[in-house]
Amino acid sequence: MNNIDIIDDEEYYPQNNGEISESITQNWTEQAIECYTICANCKKCSLSKGNYSFICQMPRVVKQLLASCGEPQMTPI
Repeated sequence: MNNIDIIDDEEYYPQNNGEISESITQNWTEQAIECYTICANCKKCSLSKGNYSFICQMPRVVKQLLASCGEPQMTPI
């Protein structure tokens, strides 16, 4: 049986001293590209409609991706 206490209506702050995981700053992901294309406007983000309980780090990830990888390649579908 799971003994994890879930507290509703609280934001989750990851215990990482404000650092972003290296694994998400190496390549442009679909979510990072979405954040980039909407200029980090959280009101337009598809994740904002999910009522998640965490503070979004994607704008910081996008800045790091731009510095290390340059702009994402946007190919029309």
